[in-house]
Amino acid sequence: MHSYMNRQLNAQKGFTLIEIAIVLVIIGLLLGGVLKGQELINTARVRALNNSVDGITAAWFSFQDRYRAFPGDYRQATINLPDPNTILVNGDGNGLVATDVERGQIWAHLESAGYITGGFNGDAIAAADEYACQVGNCPDNGFGSGMLVNHGLLQVGTAAQANPTNAHELNTGRGIPVDVLAELDRKVDDGVPTTGLMQVGINGTGWTNSAACINTTPTPDAYQVLNPTDDCAAVFRNF
Repeated sequence: MHSYMNRQLNAQKGFTLIEIAIVLVIIGLLLGGVLKGQELINTARVRALNNSVDGITAAWFSFQDRYRAFPGDYRQATINLPDPNTILVNGDGNGLVATDVERGQIWAHLESAGYITGGFNGDAIAAADEYACQVGNCPDNGFGSGMLVNHGLLQVGTAAQANPTNAHELNTGRGIPVDVLAELDRKVDDGVPTTGLMQVGINGTGWTNSAACINTTPTPDAYQVLNPTDDCAAVFRNF
């Protein structure tokens, strides 16, 4: 009888310390793998957006260097571009990309000159502050919205408000996670959403979410990474 009871007690013993330690190690490895995976995904998103901005910037200045005009504003596009097509429209040649037609023709001019690809339709873009430009009219930002270039005032922040000057600016389009913009800003600018050459875009056509992307409590302003949103946009000035 005593032998039977001893066997029952032995059978009811819990996990040993070694078994618990092994389980904890496995859990730690799984959590570490998940967190590392998220970090890698975020890094890849930042790199992809940065590459898109760099690619458009390089194409923009290469076109200007070759044709002595801005894409979209080029007044001899239908004559001199190496791959002319029916969607090309000449710009007015005033040195500014600031009309509905020219904003849409930027991408058609760049593609026709061989600097980018994407099958852009060249359609006029009516809104200078469009934050949801359709892909096909504009290059995809990787988050479902098109990128736009315009000559004007799209920036937000004390620097832009105190010194309101027009400039060519690249609007990244909306739908970008705030942590992606925060990391990109740290890499290419000053890390502050309302100063520098890269800033969070102001509210514009089809988008009113900029306030959710900025934390105004600290000085200077910071990106709202503690209460993150997946619907932010950025503007690059002096593009």
